[in-house]
Amino acid sequence: MNPASPAIDTEGVTALLERGRTLATPVLRAAVDRLAPPMDTVAAYHFGWIDAEGHPTAGDSGKAVRPALALLSAEAAGAAPEVGIPGAVAVELVHNFSLLHDDLMDGDEQRRHRDTVWKVHGPAQAILVGDALFALANEILLELGTVDAGRATRRLTLATRKLIDGQAQDISYEHRERVTVEECLEMEGNKTGALLACAVSIGAVLGGADDRTADTLEKYGYHLGLAFQAVDDLLGIWGDPDATGKKTWSDLRQRKKSLPVVAALAAGGPASERLAGILAADAKKSETEIADFTEEEFASRAALIEEAGGREWTSQEARRQHATAIAALDEIAMPEQVRAQLVALADFVVVRQR
Repeated sequence: MNPASPAIDTEGVTALLERGRTLATPVLRAAVDRLAPPMDTVAAYHFGWIDAEGHPTAGDSGKAVRPALALLSAEAAGAAPEVGIPGAVAVELVHNFSLLHDDLMDGDEQRRHRDTVWKVHGPAQAILVGDALFALANEILLELGTVDAGRATRRLTLATRKLIDGQAQDISYEHRERVTVEECLEMEGNKTGALLACAVSIGAVLGGADDRTADTLEKYGYHLGLAFQAVDDLLGIWGDPDATGKKTWSDLRQRKKSLPVVAALAAGGPASERLAGILAADAKKSETEIADFTEEEFASRAALIEEAGGREWTSQEARRQHATAIAALDEIAMPEQVRAQLVALADFVVVRQR
């Protein structure tokens, strides 16, 4: 996706992401080391620190957007970035808890260009390690022993519940012929927006910020999450597998009611009607039958989604959510440099390529 947005400060964003990764990773590794075997090594594999045989590797553990936001969050409240490290680690643990479970539920065999945990270590380990990471997230915060740590934990647990709500909605929508755009946005707000909102407020809370400041930062993060997910939805259909690490047409293979699909079905017109008929027939097919589809069959569905306007609508929605996120930053006082960095990260999220 390449919307007409301000030029990205690639160097600045890269430095922010690297700072988040550098400060959070040692604490994250120490947290994972608390897990009993073999969960510690399974988690290390998931994070990309070791390969399937247990050998150390410089694997890809993700872009570290959430840790970067947590550190900036602390600075937005006038605290040192290091104050946000426990929050950064806690949010990253919850995020990866969700990835472990989502990969299993969705049947995804690849993440970050290699086999997922359930494929290598089995479904039971994927479930157990995911549960353990969620428990660790709360442990990391609560052991700080401060009132602000309790406030941060409350926000994290609420965000986690919303994330789980969103996953449940996502699964249920796969079995429905029609989902409204409003329902899809609600689901994606829960599944993606809630945790990003928490990431961008948790450092401020740990730094003693009041609820108004934290709530406003959450507003920025929530709408940033919706923009992030809109871009992900585009990549889930039209993304380059070499860049995304997933199969071509991955969301179509899983029959996901993502934003481009839902928007196309809601658009009306010949292409929308043809798409509705095809997807209704697909809904009656078994997983095996869908798996046997040719590349051309998936490509034809993607073409109909684009013809009906689903691709362009989703691209515009990413821009709308991005603009709403940026506007929220004007509601509270913060250092101008921090505001500029939050804007740069938002720009990166919306125009990023994988």
